[in-house]
Amino acid sequence: MFSAGAESLLHQAREIQDEELQRFCTRVTKLLQEPPGPATMDALQRLFLIVSATKYPRSPEQLQVLCAAILREMSPFDDLALSCDHTQNTRQLSLVASVLLAQGNRKGEIRQVSQRIFKILENRQPEGPSVRHLLPALSKVIGLAPGTLMEDQNNLLSKRLVDWLRYASIQQGLPSSAGFFSTPRTRQPGPITEVDGAVASDFFTVLSTGQHFTEDQWLNMQAFSMLRKWLLHSGPEDPGSPDADDKSELEGSTLSVLSAASTASRLLPPRERLREVAFEYCQRLLEQSNRRALRKADSDLQKACLVEAVLVLDVLCRQDPSFLYRTLSCLKALHRRLGEDPGSERALVPLAQFFLNHGEAAAMDAEVIYQHLLSRLPSERFYSPTLAFEVIHFCTHNLALFDPHILSLLRLSFPSLFKFLAWNSPPLTAEFVVLLPALVEAGTTVEMLHALLDLPCLTAALDLQLRSTQTPSERPLWDVSLRIPGCLEAFRDPQFQGLFRHLLRTKASGSMERLTPLHQLLKPMASCARVTQCAEAVPILLQAFFSTVTQLADGALINQLVLLLLDRSDSLYQAPQYEARVHRVLNSQFLALCKLKPSLVVELSRELLEFVGNVSSICSRASMFTCVVWAIGEYLSVTCDKRCTVEQINKFFEALEALLFEVTQSRPSADLPCCPPQVVTALMTTLTKLASRSQDLIPRVSLFLSKLRTLAQNPATSSVHSEEDAEAIRTRATELLTLLKIPSVAQFVFTPTAGVCQPRYHRDANTALPLALRTVSRLVEKEAGLLPG
Repeated sequence: MFSAGAESLLHQAREIQDEELQRFCTRVTKLLQEPPGPATMDALQRLFLIVSATKYPRSPEQLQVLCAAILREMSPFDDLALSCDHTQNTRQLSLVASVLLAQGNRKGEIRQVSQRIFKILENRQPEGPSVRHLLPALSKVIGLAPGTLMEDQNNLLSKRLVDWLRYASIQQGLPSSAGFFSTPRTRQPGPITEVDGAVASDFFTVLSTGQHFTEDQWLNMQAFSMLRKWLLHSGPEDPGSPDADDKSELEGSTLSVLSAASTASRLLPPRERLREVAFEYCQRLLEQSNRRALRKADSDLQKACLVEAVLVLDVLCRQDPSFLYRTLSCLKALHRRLGEDPGSERALVPLAQFFLNHGEAAAMDAEVIYQHLLSRLPSERFYSPTLAFEVIHFCTHNLALFDPHILSLLRLSFPSLFKFLAWNSPPLTAEFVVLLPALVEAGTTVEMLHALLDLPCLTAALDLQLRSTQTPSERPLWDVSLRIPGCLEAFRDPQFQGLFRHLLRTKASGSMERLTPLHQLLKPMASCARVTQCAEAVPILLQAFFSTVTQLADGALINQLVLLLLDRSDSLYQAPQYEARVHRVLNSQFLALCKLKPSLVVELSRELLEFVGNVSSICSRASMFTCVVWAIGEYLSVTCDKRCTVEQINKFFEALEALLFEVTQSRPSADLPCCPPQVVTALMTTLTKLASRSQDLIPRVSLFLSKLRTLAQNPATSSVHSEEDAEAIRTRATELLTLLKIPSVAQFVFTPTAGVCQPRYHRDANTALPLALRTVSRLVEKEAGLLPG
C-alpha cells in the first residue's frame, strides 16, 4: 500500500483533465528548449507520473523511445550516467547507443558503443537476438569516428555484410501473428517475387517484394543502405596506395579480365570478397530496375536504388579498377534507357559522375551524357527541386575535374542551367554564386548579362510553359490564384513565338533579342511569388557576375558592357522593387568599369552624348543618369586619354548646359517631372570640371552658376524643390563659383595628377591639395570683404 501522500499524488495524476494536461505539456516543451535544470527534471518526473498513473494502455518500448529522444535533445551534458556494457537487448542497446553518440565522444562514448556492438556481432548465434536495430548506430559510428575500428572488427563487419547481402532467404516471412483459426497450409511462406510480379529467380535484394519479410531479409535491406559508407571507409586510403597502384597497371590488359574472373573465389580476403558481392548486388539491382513495377511505390524505389547502385559501382571502380570493364557495358545501356524512361533522370547525375571519374581510363567519350545532363535535362525538368540541386551540385563540386571540352559544353549550356535557377532561385542562389565564375567567358558575357537581367521574365515564361502543357509527367505546384488567360494566349500567339523561343533556348545562341514586348505581355505575372523570389536573387548574381567579368574583360568587351548597362537601365521586367534593386548594382558596376578603363568616355563619346542629351533618361533612370554625368566630368580629360580634344569637351559642355537649363528653368509637367537635386548638382559639378579644362568656358559657367544660386534663393523655388534640396543646390553653386575664382586652382582640384591620389596629399596639411584649398578660401574671403555691402 502507498502512503497517504503517494495516494494523493496518484489520485491527482489520474484525475487530471485533458485541457490541464495540454497546458502542462506546453510548459514541459518550453522547459526542454532551455538549458536543463532542476525545474526541467521535476517537470519530466511529474509528466512520467501522469503517464504511468493513467488507465490507458502503453508499451514500455514507447516510453523508452520517448526518454531516449528527450535525452538526445538535451545532450551533451556532464551528469549523464549511462552505459551499454551489459545491455543484452539489441533494441534497447540501439536506444542507449543513440544517446551516447549524441554526447559527442566526450568520454570515449563512440568507442564504448562500437565495442559493445561488435561483441554482439561476434557472439551472435542464428537463434540469438536480432542485430537489425544496431546497424543504424553502427553506421553512425562509422561516420563519426571510423578510426576507432580495429582491423579484426573491419573484417568481421565485412563478413557479416557479405552474408546479409548475398545469402538472405528467398522465401517470404511469416506474419507476426498467424491467428487462431489459420491452418498450417496458409502459414506456409511463399517465394519472394520481383516488382513485376514474377517469382524471383536470383538472390534477394532491396527490390525484391513480398507480403512479409524474414529477419535476414530486413538485414539485407539495411546492409545495402550502409554499404557505400562502409566501402568508402574500408577501401584504400588514397589512389596512390600500393594496392591501387598494382591494380591500375592491369587496366586495359588481358590480365584485368582474368583478375575479374578470378575474384569470384570465396577464398578472397573479407574486404575484397565484400566488393565482389557488392558488385553482384548492384548488377542485380540494375537488372531488376528494368522490370515494369506494378505499384508506384515500387517504381519510386527502383529509381532510388538505381541511383545508389551507380554510386556504389563508382566507389568499387575507384577502389579496384578490375571492376571497370565489367561495369561499362551495363552503364552504357542504362543511359540509353534513361532517355526513354521519364522519372528516372536522377540516375543521370551519378552516371555522369561515374564517367567523369573513369571516362579517361575507359577510353570512352561521354559527351552525349554531359549534353543530356547539362542541356536537355534542365530544360525538361527545371521544376524538379531535387534534380536542380543535384545537377548544380555536380557542376560546382567537379569544376576542377572538368576538361576544356566539358567546360565549353557547360558554358554553352548556361541558358538551360538558368532555368533551374529561375524556377528554384532561393535554394540555388548560393550555388550559382559559386558556379557563375566558371560559366563566364568573353564570347558569351554579353548574352549572359542579358539573361541574368531577364531572369524574372524567364520564370514567368516557364510558368506559362507548364500551364500550357496538357499532360506533364509531373505537374508541379504554381500559384493557382493567378488568373492569366491573356498571358497564355500570348504564349501561344505565333507573333511572339520567336521571342519566347529565344528566352527559352537551351544553348547560348550568340544573338541578343530585345524582350521589351515580353516584359509588357508578362506584366500580370510580375507579382507571382516565384517571380518575386527570382527578382530578389538577381542583384546577388549580378555582383558575382561582374566580379568575374572585371578580371577577364578587355577594352572592347568593357565598352560593350557599358553600352549594355545604359541600354538595359530602362528595359527591365517590372517585378516589385526589381528595377530599384538592379539599378543600384548597374550604377556601381558602371562606375567600376569606367574606373577600370577611363578612356571609354572618349571612345563612347557619341553614345554618351546621345544618352545625356535625352531628357527622358532623367525621368526613367535618374540614378544611372547621375553616374554617367559624373563619369563624364571625372574622365573626359587629357589626363585619362590623350585623344581627348577641346572640341569634345565643348560638345559635352553644350549638351549638359542645355539639359541643365531645361530642367531648372522649366515648370514640372507630366512630360518633364521635377528633376532630382542629385542630378542638378551632378550637372553643375561636371560643367564646372569641363570648364576648368577649357577655360574659355569659365565665364559662361560662372554666369550660369550665379543664376542657379539666385534661383535657389527665390521663394518660388519651394514649389519645385524642398527647402533642404534648394539649400543643397545653393551650397554647391557657391562652392563651385568659389573655386572658379582662380582657374589654375580649379583645374588642380578638378583634374588632379596621379600623385595627388596618394594618401600623403590628404593627410599632410603642408602638401599641395590642402594648401591650395586654404589659399583659395582666404583669397575669396578677402575679395568678398572688399566688395561694397
